[in-house]
Amino acid sequence: MHRARMEGQALTPYHRGVMPPLMSTPPLCAAIIPVTPLQQNCSLIWCAATMRGAFVDPGGDLPRLRAAAEQAGVTVEKILLTHGHIDHAGEAKPLAEALGVPIEGPHREDQWLLQSLAETGRGYGVTGVSFDAPDRWLVEGDTVSVGELVLNVYETPGHTPGHVVFHHPPSRLALVGDVLFLGSVGRTDFPRSDPAALIRSVVEKLWPMGDATAFIPGHGPTSTFAHERRGNPFVSDAALARA
Repeated sequence: MHRARMEGQALTPYHRGVMPPLMSTPPLCAAIIPVTPLQQNCSLIWCAATMRGAFVDPGGDLPRLRAAAEQAGVTVEKILLTHGHIDHAGEAKPLAEALGVPIEGPHREDQWLLQSLAETGRGYGVTGVSFDAPDRWLVEGDTVSVGELVLNVYETPGHTPGHVVFHHPPSRLALVGDVLFLGSVGRTDFPRSDPAALIRSVVEKLWPMGDATAFIPGHGPTSTFAHERRGNPFVSDAALARA
């Protein structure tokens, strides 16, 4: 869920189905599978050395997700959640149960969203399966492992109070959920959203990862931090200087 509207944007193969691997050289590989009518970017990331992987934000369309993992030859060992919104976490619990894997993330401040997924899903006309807690809540400074990969965890509140992002420094890749998009930022008109906190999350947590860092957002095309610092109307260097 983000500020920018996708209407009028030409559909590319990226939006229609499984994206070819975004990164296909060791140690990390990633593919994007847009799911649900909200076209949320579920990411399948995996360790090239072990072919063990994780789904990040599996909001729905579980047969498509399982087919993507099978097609890539990846054994999924966990599910990672950036935050608790329906399009990101709606079917995380049944997928975890079907695969026999744990859920890690988000931060505990999003528990109320996980507990209300069924109700929220009815409002959006999509499947939502509520659950009380993941197998592991995440906090600033934690790491998550996927095969031999180790990703750093950062707390990035604003869009939701318990939002987190994942960063793999060797690959210069971040999975940022609904914090930042190509040319936009996450919405802050939801309950317990905080516009000032969102801007701080971008400036204090994302930008220090480096301009060369590429990122997978929760919706829409990928980008780099350098590109967003140059031209994003909400968080570019020029926009923040005017604020």
